[in-house]
Amino acid sequence: MHEAITMTDARETTHFGEQTVALDDKQGMVNQVFHGVADRYDLMNDLMSVGVHRLWKNAMVADLAPPKAGSRPYRVLDMAGGTGDIAERIINASVGYAEVVVSDINSDMLRVGAERAKAWRYPEQASFVEANAEELPFDDNSFDAYTIAFGIRNVPRIQKALNEAHRVLKRGGRILVLEFSQVDVPGLDLVYKAFSDNLIPPMGRLVTGDAQPYQYLVESIRKFPNPALFQSMLTEAGFKRVKATAFSGNIATLFSGWKL
Repeated sequence: MHEAITMTDARETTHFGEQTVALDDKQGMVNQVFHGVADRYDLMNDLMSVGVHRLWKNAMVADLAPPKAGSRPYRVLDMAGGTGDIAERIINASVGYAEVVVSDINSDMLRVGAERAKAWRYPEQASFVEANAEELPFDDNSFDAYTIAFGIRNVPRIQKALNEAHRVLKRGGRILVLEFSQVDVPGLDLVYKAFSDNLIPPMGRLVTGDAQPYQYLVESIRKFPNPALFQSMLTEAGFKRVKATAFSGNIATLFSGWKL
């Protein structure tokens, strides 16, 4: 299977960072990580990417190019988007035309996002729905786009989540996945590994008082499928014209595909 799931004592297992855990236990463990850092999530991404994640997210929304007008609503599902930073970018890029459902399995992340949205330029264009990416509570063919930034690697059953994304998208709809990847530039890979191992967890402890969430996030990046494998998972879910765009020496990758 794509997620390196094995059977041990009749229980499926998967990765939680470098640990092997029961598949059914992973979601609760991930939830605990994000409950603890919800109020400082953007700062966490700043630490993980030295602030460059903001440019990558801008590039993601520019690639989506949400329309500014049309004869029918343009609906986007932003999954694992609790704090709302992608949703706000999409709505602003559409000058208030796009309707974004921000969905996350973590109530604390959604709380942060809903509070921030009150100060947005177009707060009425966003709604916040607690949901599991593997079992979405939305109708078939109900969204024009599905976005997820730095969230897919935390889903226990990634293929199931991609299948669900395909289900809820309308024909002609698009998926965009932004995720930390595996650096492939000689020299930069060693520098980034040293930075990840030796600086990110201590910085996390300094900022939030807890290094463990940052240690998990560093390890989770290394367990995520490489770009070629993840593209094949998108294809298996039914997406067409799948492509990958590397950012910053492949520190992050933007994946896209269409439901045709």
